[in-house]
Amino acid sequence: MNSVTADDYAWIRTSPFFRHAQEVGYTLTLIRGRTPDEVLRAAGAEPRGRGEGTDGLIDAENAHRDESDDLWDESYVVGAFSAAGAGGDWTLVLGYDGGLGLGDACVEALSAGGRVVVHSTNGGKPIDLFQWYEDGVLRTVFEWPLWRDGSTPDALLPELREVGFPLTPEGEHDEDAPDVDGKAAVLALAERLTGVRLTESLLGDATYTLGLVPEQPAEEWSELIIDITDAYGERLHKKWTYEEVAAASERARRQANGPVVITHGEPPDRTPRTRD
Repeated sequence: MNSVTADDYAWIRTSPFFRHAQEVGYTLTLIRGRTPDEVLRAAGAEPRGRGEGTDGLIDAENAHRDESDDLWDESYVVGAFSAAGAGGDWTLVLGYDGGLGLGDACVEALSAGGRVVVHSTNGGKPIDLFQWYEDGVLRTVFEWPLWRDGSTPDALLPELREVGFPLTPEGEHDEDAPDVDGKAAVLALAERLTGVRLTESLLGDATYTLGLVPEQPAEEWSELIIDITDAYGERLHKKWTYEEVAAASERARRQANGPVVITHGEPPDRTPRTRD
């Protein structure tokens, strides 16, 4: 790993390309030991020719949107090219996909026998994710590194601190450390794990192999988690199982369908009633 820090990625805050990526949502995936064609086949992408630079990628995505008559269509165009990095060539995949990414199963498969690093944002009020896969396993994932998950959530603690995140050696918030541009620090972390230096010219001037990634089927879920931190640092973490959510929905449905009984001077009674 090298000594790159968030300061080496200060260019993203003056970059029209990166500002666009943040606004619409993007995913950037780095895969070791796979060619662009292999990656696009693994993603089930329909070939869409070549695109010159990020302008060509944006044009291809806009053309796809113009062709589609479904406002909720979550298929999208990605561009892929080879880049030199640690341990050989890597395939870089970029998509203006609202942070959807290639899908967990696809990325896990692509990381088998190798490494995959992903960072993304969903645009708007962003959710910014970082993911590191090694040999088919999600080793570390986080939105903000104070709350890490994965099979080895603390494996990158030294690198997280070195790129600029305000963390103690134990992974807690370091109140004495200076603030950091979190996205710039994530890009620096990605370079430490891949050896691929992302620059505006690398992304802006590359010839992309284009592919249309199909809409992914909805995944079954077993629980709902709300995990937010307010402006004062107060954290809300709440988990509901599928059964709890289903039961609450059924109670609400019964109450909504029940008769309304109004008694003078009293509020409406919406208690569900059954016929004898």
